[in-house]
Amino acid sequence: MNSGNKIYLIRRRTQSFLIHTERSGIKVIVRYGKIFTLFFVFLALLAGCGKAPKATGPQYGTAPLGEAQVIYRFGVHPLHNPKKLMDSYQPLMDYLNKNIPGVQFVLEASRDYSIFEEKYKNRKPEFILPNPWQTLGAIQSGYSVIVMAGDPADFKGVIIVRKDSGIKEPTDLKGKKVSYPSPTALAACILPQYYLHAHGVDVTKDITNLYVGSQESSIMNVYLKTTAAGATWPQPWRDFQKTHPKEAAELMTIWETESLVNNSVMVLDEVPDSIKIQVENILVQLNQTEEGNQILLNLETDYFKSATNQDYRLVQAFTDRFEREVRKIELGK
Repeated sequence: MNSGNKIYLIRRRTQSFLIHTERSGIKVIVRYGKIFTLFFVFLALLAGCGKAPKATGPQYGTAPLGEAQVIYRFGVHPLHNPKKLMDSYQPLMDYLNKNIPGVQFVLEASRDYSIFEEKYKNRKPEFILPNPWQTLGAIQSGYSVIVMAGDPADFKGVIIVRKDSGIKEPTDLKGKKVSYPSPTALAACILPQYYLHAHGVDVTKDITNLYVGSQESSIMNVYLKTTAAGATWPQPWRDFQKTHPKEAAELMTIWETESLVNNSVMVLDEVPDSIKIQVENILVQLNQTEEGNQILLNLETDYFKSATNQDYRLVQAFTDRFEREVRKIELGK
């Protein structure tokens, strides 16, 4: 048996589990119960030892009743740390699985922005939820927008400082450190850096930019006094205030940027239209049911609304201006 075989626990359903085994691009889903646990794990391992050619696109597995299911991966950019992201988005995956027969949606988290971006450049997840700047790159990779995730007015940058920092004006940050999740985080980096630029701060010379990997880390760096200010956006800042009330009480939002458009949900072009339409319809109708509204509450998102690639053209105009006046986005400097 090949040592490269991998087994993943996908999730628990009452008294059974889903086992995900992968080798050479072949993925098999096996459900097993208490009595036959070892038997089915053995079968899963055998399935991973086959010599079948590398699979591309949706993956197939054995469903609980022996029926083939198409596996669609749903990749979400690092809005939160992986555990928090799973807690927030798994209910949405469960809802899609319950309402779209014959397919299985599997949530896929990424450790940081660069890993997520590498995935869609390689056309890996069939469905993705990127930020608006990443949306532009994903369009070039063969994805199409089907919905916008949330109110466009909520997509803006916020800059956090300690209440005892003494910072009053953007120019007070000169000579200090500022934290961001990633150099490609549109709301939590690019918009705040443009705001500082417009208010007299040369972000490539006057301050030290620290790209710390996540929204929560950007905020925590301010709390720990590692940085004088930290950039994020309203959704993770609201979540931080709920989950870390003691730390949040020592922080405050000092500036907000202008709004742009919100995150998108995109689908790889070769996914069947029937699946695209069902996912779009389910997402835009979430706010019409009690269960759907609870899912939206978990996501810190008011609603999803239908959208297309054209809705993100203004992002290109803004990022072009940012690159002319501030820095190249890809360079992170």
